[in-house]
Amino acid sequence: MTDTSFNGEVITANVIDCNEDTYFVQAKGITLSLPKNQVNQTLSRGMTVRGFAYLNMHQQWCMTTNIPRIGFGHYAFGTVTGVQRDLGVFVNIGLPDKDIAVSSDFLPRLTNLWPQIGDRLMIALTKDKKDRLWGKLADATMFQTIARPGNLQMKNKNITGTIYRLKIVGSYLLTDDYHIGFIHPSEREVEPRLGEVVHGRVIGIGQGGILNISLRPRGYETINDDAQMILAVLQRQSNHTMHFSDKSSATEIKDFFGISKSSFKRALGHLYKQNLIEFVPEGTHLIMKEN
Repeated sequence: MTDTSFNGEVITANVIDCNEDTYFVQAKGITLSLPKNQVNQTLSRGMTVRGFAYLNMHQQWCMTTNIPRIGFGHYAFGTVTGVQRDLGVFVNIGLPDKDIAVSSDFLPRLTNLWPQIGDRLMIALTKDKKDRLWGKLADATMFQTIARPGNLQMKNKNITGTIYRLKIVGSYLLTDDYHIGFIHPSEREVEPRLGEVVHGRVIGIGQGGILNISLRPRGYETINDDAQMILAVLQRQSNHTMHFSDKSSATEIKDFFGISKSSFKRALGHLYKQNLIEFVPEGTHLIMKEN
C-alpha cells in the first residue's frame, strides 16, 4: 500500500531526475512531480528541495515550493471554487491542480445558506483515517483570537466583511481589518450565506468591542432622484440651507429644480421623515450627522 502519511506536509525530498518541464523528487520511496516553473534555481540530481507534498485531483503525487498559507493548524481564507450537494464545497488554497473539500457535515443544514463559488472560508487542513485532506472550518474561538475590538469612533463607518457564523439570533462576520461584527435579523433584507462577502455600516458597539452592523442602506441611499437632487443643492450651500421650502411657488420650483411643486413637496416630505432636513425661517436646512 502506498504511504500517504506526508500528504499535505512540508517535506524535504531528493532530486532524482527531470524532463523539459518537470523535476522528479523522492521521499520515503515515493516519487513526486515538481514543475520547473516553481523553482527559481536549476536543480540537479542529488540535490534536495523543500516543498508541500500532496496528491492532486488525479491521485498523483506532486510537490510545490509555493507553500500554502493554509496547513495543519494554520488557518487562512481560501476561495470557494465548487459546490457538490452530496459532499460539500471545494476551496482553493493555492495548489494548481487540487482544491480542498469542506464536508457538508460542517455546513448549514439549509443549502441556500451554503457558500457559493467566489465566497471565502477560513480553513485549516485536516486528515481522515485514510490520510485524505479535508478543510476544517475555523470556529468562533479562532475568530475571537485574531480579531481586535472596535471603538466608538467606528460608528457609522462603512465596512466590508466575510460571514463566518450563522445563528438564529443573527450572523457574525470578520471585517477586512479584523473586527468582529454582528448582524441582527432586523438589520438585513435576507440572511447572508456562510462565506459571503457583505458590505454594511457600523450602527453601534457591543460588548467586548463587537461591531453592530446593518446591511440596510442609509436613509439617503433609499430616496428617489428628486430628493437626491435637493440633498445635492443643500450640500453645496456654505451654510447647508436653501431658501426653498414647501411654501415656495410652483414657478420658482420649476425654474430652479425642473420639477413640479407636488413632486418637490413629496421629496421634502421623504427627506424630513428620514431626519435629513429641517424647516427653518430661511427655508430648508440640511441636518449634519457625525460620520
